[in-house]
Amino acid sequence: MTRYEQANNSHDINRVVPLIVPDAVYWFSDGSYRGLEGIARAIEQTFAAIQDEVYEVKDLEWVAVAADHAVCRYRFFWTGLVDGQPRSGQGRGTKVIVKRDGAWKMQHEHLSS
Repeated sequence: MTRYEQANNSHDINRVVPLIVPDAVYWFSDGSYRGLEGIARAIEQTFAAIQDEVYEVKDLEWVAVAADHAVCRYRFFWTGLVDGQPRSGQGRGTKVIVKRDGAWKMQHEHLSS
């Protein structure tokens, strides 16, 4: 989760994409995305819309942990500039993380604000 948070805060989609499986499904407040291409596009749109964004995960709880998968829930907070104006938001998140080819990657993310 820390690597994923750091990758998102880099605002570099090339650091985020390797942490997501190709067949992932993401549910955001503004829509649902299936597959790495659609998810990457949605994340890039967020990077473009929120300048200087800082994304933080807090109150992380591991609901289930096994050798090849894990599930967590958390609260998220963000700050940044939207159209040049300071903005912030928060919400709740759930992730399903799977171990593929020896690495932990995101299989599902559900964010709601």
